[in-house]
Amino acid sequence: MSKFAKFTVLSLLSLGLMAYVVYAMFFLSSPDDEERCSVVELTVEKADGALVFMDGTDIEKMLKNANVYPKGMLMKDVDTEKIEEIIKGNEFISKVECYKSANGKLCVNVEQRIPVIFVIPDGKDGYFVDAQGNIIPNKNSGTNLMVASGAIDEKYARKELADFGQFLQQDDFWNNQIEQIYVMKDRKGKPVVELVPRVGDQIIFLGVLDDYQKKLQKLKTFYEKAVETVGWRKYARVNLEYDNQIICTKRK
Repeated sequence: MSKFAKFTVLSLLSLGLMAYVVYAMFFLSSPDDEERCSVVELTVEKADGALVFMDGTDIEKMLKNANVYPKGMLMKDVDTEKIEEIIKGNEFISKVECYKSANGKLCVNVEQRIPVIFVIPDGKDGYFVDAQGNIIPNKNSGTNLMVASGAIDEKYARKELADFGQFLQQDDFWNNQIEQIYVMKDRKGKPVVELVPRVGDQIIFLGVLDDYQKKLQKLKTFYEKAVETVGWRKYARVNLEYDNQIICTKRK
């Protein structure tokens, strides 16, 4: 067989295989519109170790309350866009994908928001904030997240604390080192931050959250060099607010 003939046969086989794959995707797996929805597969995804705010039972209840739960409906009458819209309206949900499958099955895949910090403003109930700055109500009573308390409004929580909380959560050293964040107002009314470490009982004054990565790097260097020599007990307060210097206040 000539090279041209071999090429032609292989090309025809490849085209035939592609045609079958397309057919299988669009016809064999597509639902029959006259079929009734017999299975609703609800999958609620979350990251390892993340808090669980909702499960499949909660999603099912949500759809039933909105009169769009599809089980028993004709597949042609199931409105996947409407189902997605209702689920997306919940503050705990970040992403929804809903689609019809063969044999009367409807698949609903849901992703929860992942909080990065728990905020307790003065005189108000606490809430979670995710990395995108979305406020998540405190439905879960327990948390191992970083806690920020003090003079905090929602604007500050959504931006500065969301960014800072995400940084701390993603950095193993600081996530293990810092126990709590306290926010207060300085004499000019600007929010400034104190950190409470897990090791030692001194206060770390960060100041405003501008350049917090640079300030924390200074503190890490201080840990690695100075603390090994003099120990933590010598200092009651470590001030990082000024460029290129660390001001340590000794215990009385």
